[in-house]
Amino acid sequence: MKKEETIPHKFTSLSDAHKAFGLPAPKHPLISLLNGTNTKVQLGDMAQNHVLSFYKISYKPKLAGKLKYGQGYYDFDEGGLLFAAPGQVVGGNDNDVSACSEYTLLIHPDFLLGYPLAKTIKQYGFFSYSADETLHLSDDEKATIMNIFKMIETEIESRIDDFSQNVVIAQIELMLSYANRFYKRQFITRKLVNNTLLQKMEEILDKSFTGDASANKGLPTVASIASQLNLSPSYLSDMLRSLTGQNAQQHIHDKLIEKAKEKLTTTNLSVSEVAYSLGFEHSQSFSKLFKTKTNLSPLEFRKAFN
Repeated sequence: MKKEETIPHKFTSLSDAHKAFGLPAPKHPLISLLNGTNTKVQLGDMAQNHVLSFYKISYKPKLAGKLKYGQGYYDFDEGGLLFAAPGQVVGGNDNDVSACSEYTLLIHPDFLLGYPLAKTIKQYGFFSYSADETLHLSDDEKATIMNIFKMIETEIESRIDDFSQNVVIAQIELMLSYANRFYKRQFITRKLVNNTLLQKMEEILDKSFTGDASANKGLPTVASIASQLNLSPSYLSDMLRSLTGQNAQQHIHDKLIEKAKEKLTTTNLSVSEVAYSLGFEHSQSFSKLFKTKTNLSPLEFRKAFN
Protein backbone atom coordinates (compact mmCIF):
# COMPACT_ATOMS: atom_id res chain seq x y z
CA MET A 1 0.00 0.00 0.00
CA LYS A 2 1.31 3.45 -0.92
CA LYS A 3 2.20 5.56 2.09
CA GLU A 4 -0.18 8.48 2.47
CA GLU A 5 1.58 11.82 2.12
CA THR A 6 1.08 14.36 4.89
CA ILE A 7 0.21 17.82 3.65
CA PRO A 8 2.46 20.37 5.37
CA HIS A 9 0.67 22.75 7.71
CA LYS A 10 0.85 26.34 6.49
CA PHE A 11 1.37 29.20 8.91
CA THR A 12 -0.21 32.24 7.26
CA SER A 13 0.60 34.65 10.08
CA LEU A 14 2.76 35.06 13.14
CA SER A 15 -0.34 34.63 15.28
CA ASP A 16 -0.82 31.14 13.79
CA ALA A 17 2.73 30.20 14.80
CA HIS A 18 2.22 31.50 18.34
CA LYS A 19 -0.99 29.51 18.69
CA ALA A 20 0.75 26.35 17.49
CA PHE A 21 3.26 26.68 20.32
CA GLY A 22 0.66 27.66 22.90
CA LEU A 23 2.02 31.18 23.22
CA PRO A 24 0.23 34.51 23.70
CA ALA A 25 -0.45 36.59 20.61
CA PRO A 26 2.64 38.46 19.35
CA LYS A 27 3.05 42.05 20.53
CA HIS A 28 3.64 43.11 16.93
CA PRO A 29 1.65 41.43 14.13
CA LEU A 30 4.60 41.40 11.70
CA ILE A 31 7.61 40.50 13.84
CA SER A 32 8.16 38.25 16.83
CA LEU A 33 11.13 36.98 18.80
CA LEU A 34 10.51 33.71 20.61
CA ASN A 35 12.80 33.04 23.54
CA GLY A 36 12.97 29.30 24.13
CA THR A 37 14.57 29.80 27.56
CA ASN A 38 11.67 31.90 28.82
CA THR A 39 8.77 30.12 27.13
CA LYS A 40 9.97 26.56 27.80
CA VAL A 41 8.66 25.65 24.34
CA GLN A 42 10.58 23.57 21.83
CA LEU A 43 10.48 26.19 19.13
CA GLY A 44 10.75 24.73 15.66
CA ASP A 45 10.59 21.12 16.86
CA MET A 46 7.30 20.17 15.19
CA ALA A 47 6.54 16.61 14.18
CA GLN A 48 4.62 17.80 11.13
CA ASN A 49 6.27 19.56 8.21
CA HIS A 50 5.10 23.14 7.90
CA VAL A 51 5.29 25.99 5.41
CA LEU A 52 6.15 29.49 6.55
CA SER A 53 4.76 32.74 5.18
CA PHE A 54 7.57 34.67 6.84
CA TYR A 55 11.33 34.64 7.36
CA LYS A 56 12.68 32.58 10.23
CA ILE A 57 16.08 32.82 11.95
CA SER A 58 16.74 30.32 14.76
CA TYR A 59 19.67 29.68 17.04
CA LYS A 60 19.83 26.11 18.34
CA PRO A 61 22.29 25.53 21.21
CA LYS A 62 22.80 21.85 20.39
CA LEU A 63 22.76 20.18 17.01
CA ALA A 64 22.06 16.51 16.37
CA GLY A 65 22.59 14.40 13.26
CA LYS A 66 25.35 14.24 10.66
CA LEU A 67 26.27 16.40 7.73
CA LYS A 68 25.53 14.27 4.67
CA TYR A 69 28.74 15.21 2.95
CA GLY A 70 31.02 15.37 5.99
CA GLN A 71 30.05 12.37 8.11
CA GLY A 72 29.40 14.52 11.17
CA TYR A 73 32.09 17.09 10.46
CA TYR A 74 31.34 20.23 12.46
CA ASP A 75 33.45 23.29 13.14
CA PHE A 76 31.97 23.79 16.59
CA ASP A 77 29.68 21.76 18.85
CA GLU A 78 28.05 24.64 20.72
CA GLY A 79 25.22 25.25 18.30
CA GLY A 80 24.23 26.92 15.09
CA LEU A 81 22.07 29.39 13.23
CA LEU A 82 19.38 28.26 10.78
CA PHE A 83 17.51 30.33 8.21
CA ALA A 84 14.28 29.82 6.30
CA ALA A 85 12.44 32.00 3.79
CA PRO A 86 8.70 32.32 3.04
CA GLY A 87 7.34 29.38 1.09
CA GLN A 88 9.86 26.84 2.36
CA VAL A 89 8.84 23.54 3.91
CA VAL A 90 10.59 23.13 7.27
CA GLY A 91 10.41 20.91 10.34
CA GLY A 92 9.24 17.33 10.48
CA ASN A 93 11.05 14.11 11.29
CA ASP A 94 13.52 14.55 8.44
CA ASN A 95 15.02 17.58 10.15
CA ASP A 96 18.18 16.37 11.88
CA VAL A 97 18.57 19.52 13.94
CA SER A 98 15.67 18.92 16.27
CA ALA A 99 17.02 20.42 19.47
CA CYS A 100 14.88 23.21 20.90
CA SER A 101 15.72 26.74 19.79
CA GLU A 102 17.14 29.28 22.20
CA TYR A 103 15.93 32.14 20.02
CA THR A 104 13.65 32.18 16.98
CA LEU A 105 13.05 35.41 15.08
CA LEU A 106 9.97 35.49 12.82
CA ILE A 107 9.73 38.32 10.29
CA HIS A 108 6.74 38.84 8.03
CA PRO A 109 7.79 40.24 4.60
CA ASP A 110 5.38 43.15 5.10
CA PHE A 111 7.49 44.34 8.03
CA LEU A 112 10.29 45.10 5.55
CA LEU A 113 8.18 47.00 3.01
CA GLY A 114 9.53 50.46 2.26
CA TYR A 115 13.05 49.50 3.36
CA PRO A 116 15.95 48.40 1.10
CA LEU A 117 16.11 45.18 3.15
CA ALA A 118 12.84 44.06 1.50
CA LYS A 119 14.92 43.44 -1.66
CA THR A 120 18.40 42.79 -0.29
CA ILE A 121 17.24 40.04 2.08
CA LYS A 122 16.60 37.88 -0.99
CA GLN A 123 20.28 38.13 -1.91
CA TYR A 124 21.37 36.19 1.18
CA GLY A 125 21.75 32.66 -0.16
CA PHE A 126 21.70 31.03 3.27
CA PHE A 127 17.91 31.48 3.46
CA SER A 128 17.81 28.69 0.86
CA TYR A 129 20.28 26.38 2.60
CA SER A 130 19.11 23.06 3.99
CA ALA A 131 19.14 22.11 7.68
CA ASP A 132 22.37 20.17 7.09
CA GLU A 133 24.07 23.41 6.07
CA THR A 134 23.63 25.16 9.39
CA LEU A 135 25.92 28.06 10.29
CA HIS A 136 28.04 26.65 13.14
CA LEU A 137 29.19 29.37 15.51
CA SER A 138 32.31 29.74 17.63
CA ASP A 139 31.93 31.13 21.16
CA ASP A 140 32.80 34.65 20.01
CA GLU A 141 30.46 34.45 17.05
CA LYS A 142 27.67 33.15 19.25
CA ALA A 143 28.14 36.05 21.66
CA THR A 144 27.79 38.52 18.79
CA ILE A 145 24.59 36.92 17.50
CA MET A 146 23.10 36.57 20.99
CA ASN A 147 23.67 40.27 21.67
CA ILE A 148 21.76 41.18 18.51
CA PHE A 149 18.91 38.82 19.43
CA LYS A 150 18.73 40.44 22.88
CA MET A 151 18.68 43.97 21.41
CA ILE A 152 15.82 42.99 19.11
CA GLU A 153 14.01 41.34 22.02
CA THR A 154 14.32 44.47 24.15
CA GLU A 155 13.08 46.67 21.33
CA ILE A 156 10.05 44.48 20.58
CA GLU A 157 9.13 43.77 24.19
CA SER A 158 9.38 47.24 25.69
CA ARG A 159 10.05 49.97 23.14
CA ILE A 160 7.44 49.88 20.38
CA ASP A 161 7.26 53.49 19.19
CA ASP A 162 7.86 55.57 16.06
CA PHE A 163 11.53 54.54 15.98
CA SER A 164 11.14 50.83 16.72
CA GLN A 165 10.83 49.60 13.15
CA ASN A 166 13.89 51.55 11.98
CA VAL A 167 15.93 50.22 14.90
CA VAL A 168 14.82 46.61 14.48
CA ILE A 169 15.40 46.71 10.70
CA ALA A 170 18.95 47.97 11.34
CA GLN A 171 19.55 45.15 13.84
CA ILE A 172 18.26 42.52 11.41
CA GLU A 173 20.58 43.90 8.72
CA LEU A 174 23.46 43.72 11.19
CA MET A 175 22.67 40.09 12.03
CA LEU A 176 22.52 39.13 8.35
CA SER A 177 25.84 40.88 7.67
CA TYR A 178 27.49 38.96 10.50
CA ALA A 179 25.90 35.71 9.31
CA ASN A 180 27.31 36.36 5.85
CA ARG A 181 30.77 36.94 7.35
CA PHE A 182 30.58 33.85 9.54
CA TYR A 183 29.49 31.65 6.62
CA LYS A 184 32.51 32.89 4.67
CA ARG A 185 34.64 31.83 7.65
CA GLN A 186 32.91 28.45 7.68
CA PHE A 187 33.74 27.91 4.01
CA ILE A 188 37.40 28.67 4.81
CA THR A 189 37.64 26.42 7.86
CA ARG A 190 36.03 23.60 5.88
CA LYS A 191 38.36 24.11 2.95
CA LEU A 192 39.61 20.52 3.01
CA VAL A 193 36.07 19.12 2.96
CA ASN A 194 34.99 21.64 0.32
CA ASN A 195 37.97 20.86 -1.92
CA THR A 196 36.87 17.23 -1.81
CA LEU A 197 33.41 18.34 -2.88
CA LEU A 198 34.91 20.40 -5.69
CA GLN A 199 36.82 17.35 -6.90
CA LYS A 200 33.66 15.23 -6.76
CA MET A 201 31.78 17.89 -8.72
CA GLU A 202 34.48 17.79 -11.42
CA GLU A 203 34.05 14.02 -11.60
CA ILE A 204 30.26 14.40 -11.96
CA LEU A 205 30.73 16.95 -14.77
CA ASP A 206 33.29 14.76 -16.54
CA LYS A 207 30.87 11.86 -16.42
CA SER A 208 28.03 14.09 -17.64
CA PHE A 209 29.96 15.02 -20.76
CA THR A 210 31.29 11.53 -21.48
CA GLY A 211 29.89 9.38 -24.26
CA ASP A 212 26.16 9.73 -24.82
CA ALA A 213 25.38 10.85 -21.26
CA SER A 214 24.70 14.49 -22.15
CA ALA A 215 22.87 13.66 -25.36
CA ASN A 216 20.50 11.41 -23.42
CA LYS A 217 20.04 13.53 -20.29
CA GLY A 218 20.51 17.08 -21.53
CA LEU A 219 22.72 19.72 -19.94
CA PRO A 220 23.68 19.24 -16.28
CA THR A 221 22.01 21.75 -13.98
CA VAL A 222 23.09 23.29 -10.70
CA ALA A 223 20.15 21.57 -9.00
CA SER A 224 21.05 18.11 -10.35
CA ILE A 225 24.71 18.42 -9.35
CA ALA A 226 23.83 19.78 -5.91
CA SER A 227 21.47 16.85 -5.40
CA GLN A 228 24.24 14.35 -6.21
CA LEU A 229 26.49 16.11 -3.69
CA ASN A 230 23.71 16.20 -1.06
CA LEU A 231 23.84 19.99 -0.95
CA SER A 232 21.35 22.73 -1.65
CA PRO A 233 21.98 24.66 -4.91
CA SER A 234 22.51 27.92 -3.02
CA TYR A 235 25.06 26.41 -0.63
CA LEU A 236 26.93 24.78 -3.52
CA SER A 237 27.19 28.06 -5.44
CA ASP A 238 28.24 30.07 -2.38
CA MET A 239 30.81 27.44 -1.39
CA LEU A 240 32.31 27.38 -4.90
CA ARG A 241 32.39 31.17 -5.06
CA SER A 242 34.36 31.26 -1.81
CA LEU A 243 36.86 28.70 -3.15
CA THR A 244 37.22 29.73 -6.78
CA GLY A 245 35.44 33.05 -7.29
CA GLN A 246 32.89 31.37 -9.57
CA ASN A 247 29.42 30.04 -8.84
CA ALA A 248 28.16 26.58 -9.81
CA GLN A 249 26.64 27.68 -13.13
CA GLN A 250 29.94 29.25 -14.20
CA HIS A 251 31.75 25.99 -13.33
CA ILE A 252 29.31 24.04 -15.49
CA HIS A 253 29.80 26.43 -18.40
CA ASP A 254 33.61 26.31 -18.09
CA LYS A 255 33.60 22.51 -18.14
CA LEU A 256 31.18 22.52 -21.06
CA ILE A 257 33.39 24.88 -23.10
CA GLU A 258 36.44 22.78 -22.23
CA LYS A 259 34.72 19.65 -23.58
CA ALA A 260 33.44 21.54 -26.61
CA LYS A 261 36.96 22.70 -27.51
CA GLU A 262 38.17 19.12 -27.18
CA LYS A 263 35.48 17.82 -29.55
CA LEU A 264 35.98 20.65 -32.04
CA THR A 265 39.73 19.99 -32.29
CA THR A 266 39.88 16.20 -32.08
CA THR A 267 36.80 15.07 -34.05
CA ASN A 268 35.12 15.77 -37.37
CA LEU A 269 31.72 16.26 -35.75
CA SER A 270 29.69 19.16 -37.09
CA VAL A 271 28.84 22.04 -34.75
CA SER A 272 25.30 20.71 -34.43
CA GLU A 273 26.61 17.23 -33.57
CA VAL A 274 28.98 18.68 -30.96
CA ALA A 275 26.11 20.68 -29.45
CA TYR A 276 23.85 17.61 -29.30
CA SER A 277 26.61 15.44 -27.79
CA LEU A 278 27.01 17.97 -24.99
CA GLY A 279 23.31 18.02 -24.18
CA PHE A 280 22.04 21.05 -26.09
CA GLU A 281 18.65 20.80 -27.79
CA HIS A 282 19.49 23.62 -30.19
CA SER A 283 22.90 24.23 -31.76
CA GLN A 284 22.21 27.99 -31.80
CA SER A 285 22.22 28.02 -27.97
CA PHE A 286 25.55 26.21 -27.94
CA SER A 287 27.10 28.57 -30.51
CA LYS A 288 25.90 31.62 -28.58
CA LEU A 289 27.37 30.38 -25.29
CA PHE A 290 30.63 29.34 -26.97
CA LYS A 291 31.09 32.77 -28.55
CA THR A 292 30.25 34.51 -25.27
CA LYS A 293 32.95 32.51 -23.50
CA THR A 294 35.66 32.52 -26.20
CA ASN A 295 34.86 35.51 -28.45
CA LEU A 296 34.85 33.04 -31.37
CA SER A 297 32.14 30.98 -32.97
CA PRO A 298 32.69 27.19 -32.87
CA LEU A 299 33.63 27.22 -36.58
CA GLU A 300 36.00 30.17 -36.10
CA PHE A 301 37.65 28.37 -33.19
CA ARG A 302 38.07 25.15 -35.19
CA LYS A 303 39.50 27.09 -38.14
CA ALA A 304 41.90 29.10 -35.93
CA PHE A 305 43.10 25.95 -34.16
CA ASN A 306 43.70 24.09 -37.39
